[in-house]
This record gives sequence, C-alpha cells and structure tokens, in this order.
Amino acid sequence: MSYSMASLLLPVPKVTLCTSQHSNCCILRNHVQQPRSSHALHPIKPQPSDGINFKKFMFFSPLVYHHKPKPVAALDSDIPGSIDQDLKSSDNFKQWDSLTAKFAGAANVPFLLLQLPQIILNARNLLAGNKSALFAVPWLGMFTGLLGNLSLLSYFIKKREKEVAGVQTLGVISTYVVILQLAMAGAMPFPQFVVTSFVVACGLVINFMNYFYLLNPGLWRYWEDFITIAGLSALPQVMWSTFLPYVPNTILPGAISFVMAVTAVLMSRMGKLSEQGVKFIASLSGWTATLLFMWMPVAQMWTNILNPDNIKGLSAVSMLLAMIGNGLMIPRALLTRDLMWFTGSSWACIFYGWGNLVCLYSFKVISKEFFLAATVGFVAWIVMAFWKDTQVYGYRSPLTSLKKLVSGSK
Repeated sequence: MSYSMASLLLPVPKVTLCTSQHSNCCILRNHVQQPRSSHALHPIKPQPSDGINFKKFMFFSPLVYHHKPKPVAALDSDIPGSIDQDLKSSDNFKQWDSLTAKFAGAANVPFLLLQLPQIILNARNLLAGNKSALFAVPWLGMFTGLLGNLSLLSYFIKKREKEVAGVQTLGVISTYVVILQLAMAGAMPFPQFVVTSFVVACGLVINFMNYFYLLNPGLWRYWEDFITIAGLSALPQVMWSTFLPYVPNTILPGAISFVMAVTAVLMSRMGKLSEQGVKFIASLSGWTATLLFMWMPVAQMWTNILNPDNIKGLSAVSMLLAMIGNGLMIPRALLTRDLMWFTGSSWACIFYGWGNLVCLYSFKVISKEFFLAATVGFVAWIVMAFWKDTQVYGYRSPLTSLKKLVSGSK
C-alpha cells in the first residue's frame, strides 16, 4: 500500500500573512508596523511516494534520533561504558558503588606502608653518612615505576575515578621521595634527576588542572602523546633488561620501540589511521603502564629462579601489603567493567603478592598458618566481589560478570 505526502496533510483555512496597507488594529496599544521585507513562501509540491520512499525519508531525516548504544570494547577501557539509568538509580547499586569507591581509596594505606620502610631506611643511611647503601636501590627501576604511576594517574583522572587517582598520586609522590634521596646520595645522576623532577611537576599540574576542567584540551593531548611514547619505549627495554646477562646489554629494544611509538602517534595525529587505529593508540598509555607493573612480578620470579637464596631476603609483610592494596581495587574495576584495571590489579595480587608468598612458603620462610590465612582471605575476597557484582547487576551467574567485563558491556 502506498501513500502520498499530500494525503497526510489536513487542509487549513487561508489567512493573510501581511498586507501592503498599514494596520489600524492595536495590540497592547502599539501599532503594528509594516514589515521591512517579506520573503515569498513557496508551496511544497507533493511528490509521488511509496512506502519504501517514506521509510527512507523517516530513516534519513535529521529530526529522527537513531542512536543505538554500543558496548564499549574491552581495549577502550578509558571510555566509560553506559549503565542503565534505572539500575544506576537503584539503592543496591548506589550502595555498592559507594562501597567499592571507598575500598579503592583505602588502598592508599597498604601502598603507603609498602613504600614507607624504604623511605625511612634511606633517611637513616643519609643521616648516618652511609650514602653507599643507597646505591643498592636502582634509580632506573624507580623511574620506571614513577612513569607507570604518572600514566595511570592520567588514565584515572580521565575516568574521574578520584579515589584511585589519589592512590596513583601517592605512588608518584612516594616514589619521587625515594628518587630525591637517591639523588642526594649521588646514586642517581643529577641531569636525570632534574629531568625527572620536571616531568613529575608537569605531570601533577597537568593532571589536576585537567580534573578541574582548567586545562586546554590540546595541551592534554600533547601530554597523552608524551606518556604513550615514554611508556612504549620503556616497556620493551625493561623486559629485555630482566634477562641480563643472558641477553646482550643494549638499548636497542627501547630505541626501536621509541621510533615505532613516535611514528604511530604522528600517524594518529595526522589522520593516517583508521578510527579503530586511533582508539588503539589512545588506549596504549594506560595499557603500557599496566604492563610495566605486571612485569614486576615476572622479574621477581625470574630472580627467584636464578638465585633461590635471595628469596629469604623478601619481606612477607611487603608481599601481603601488595596483595591487599591491589585486591581492594578489584571490586571497583569489576563494577565499572574496566578490563585494564581489573587485569593489572588481579595480576599483581596473584603473581606479585600471592605468588611470592608461595615461594616463601615453599622455602619455609613463612609458616603454614600465615600462608593459608593469606590464601583463604584472598580467595574469599574474590568470590565476594563476583557474588556482589552478580547481585547488583541482576545476573544469574558470576561468569556473566566476567563475560561482560571482557566484552566491555554492562
């Protein structure tokens, strides 16, 4: 069945829009003035149309809203996914959302306790004049961790996760304090310390200006380009250096990745990449920072394999604090469907915290009771996080939460 556009219009009586004579009628005691100019109104000529053309008209019309929400890809973790407003406004969701944010903020405590002993020890050695003791702390490793904290700070500032941004800010400041102590002892070259101080100052100012909407978007893009290039350059070099002296001592991996990173960023800014390519480049800074931290337990386990006697030098309390700090952020990462955040926190819990506790227990450095208590507590926490997430979203199985996390949908 076909319809004409004319048949859809109802006849209306003709009216005079204007006249060449001055009007004598008054509206609120003001004379209606003659219009300065009048434009001819051309009648719409009805065109023959059928059902298909009418559907095309409705589909392409700018007056009709055709947006269909799409799930956020797991790689694009910096782009927040959409949550159903009815679900978001429910009391159950609000309570768990508030509680997970507090959990993430509470991670400041174990992470601060994790770094504080090193700061105190360095200060004692400096006051005692024992500067050589600080040479045991590698400044390059501290700088890599600092770069990772800055990248993740930018990531969580962009997501408006203020509690986790506070954790990363604490990480930046505490790591910089250690670097300052190393520079005071001469364990870090002064030019590198000046550059590091400049990067830290700029990074903190830029991030917090962006959080309070005081930063020019163009300047923020330049900062994102910088941390992307720096992260991509550092990651392969750190991974390569882990296996020294079994591999040649060279900066070639970092140099190659630096050239590739600069090329990728320039192509992205010049519009030479597809939309998916641009999104991929934009997500690299957060993922490289996460991979840097994920590599730390790999390097530690590699050291444990090569030098089993060094395992006795590991602090069980430090491993437990690392597991607690990262574990406190897992429920929040799961609730917000942030695959990158969830992957980094879970990896650190399993391989850096619990994994090193396994090594310590295997070599009888810690008691069976200590190891079992840490293991049962960790497993119970993960089970609780998935059970509560399943309850909040109304799923039937915790596996659905894991599936939604990977797909990026809610």
